[in-house]
Amino acid sequence: MFYIVVIALIFGLFYTGWKLTSRSAYESAEYTLVESHGAIELRDYPDLMLVTTEMGTRLQGDDGSFGRLFRYISGSNEGKQKVAMTTPVFMAPESEQASGQMGFVIPKDVAAASVPQPTSEQIKITKRLGGRFAVIRFAGRFDEDNQTKQQTKLVEWMLQHGHATTGDPEVASYDPPWTPGPMRRNEILIRISNAQ
Repeated sequence: MFYIVVIALIFGLFYTGWKLTSRSAYESAEYTLVESHGAIELRDYPDLMLVTTEMGTRLQGDDGSFGRLFRYISGSNEGKQKVAMTTPVFMAPESEQASGQMGFVIPKDVAAASVPQPTSEQIKITKRLGGRFAVIRFAGRFDEDNQTKQQTKLVEWMLQHGHATTGDPEVASYDPPWTPGPMRRNEILIRISNAQ
């Protein structure tokens, strides 16, 4: 009986810690669901204000990009203002056309009032233009093979349904790194150029 209580207590502490640091604890970027086809959705996003920094080809932020953004929201900005963490973290991997970017969505109340200016030249405040996006949602670790597989599925679906694309795909990650793979929420988003 003692062991059952200890295991239940450990599980309860783990679950509480995960819940306090999981995506449900943060404001999430708003969108309007237009259509749903299983794991694939069409969404309309409004304009979003982002704090961004350059990143390389890897999507984990282990090149220092995540740390730079985290320092900004922790008060390393002109007003020394703490800015709440939000979800998702948007990432546009480096391509032949553009350098890679990682961005945190600025909370609505901060964006509506006054966005604190960065003190680092590596950090920028940018606007992510709204529009219609085709999105595929999936779990698991985000590696190159998984990204390629899911992106191929999304592009094939878009072609079958007559949706023209514009720009490079974006990646959205909703969970902290310690979230177990099966519980993770990852997405690939592709902007639709011929949205009605």
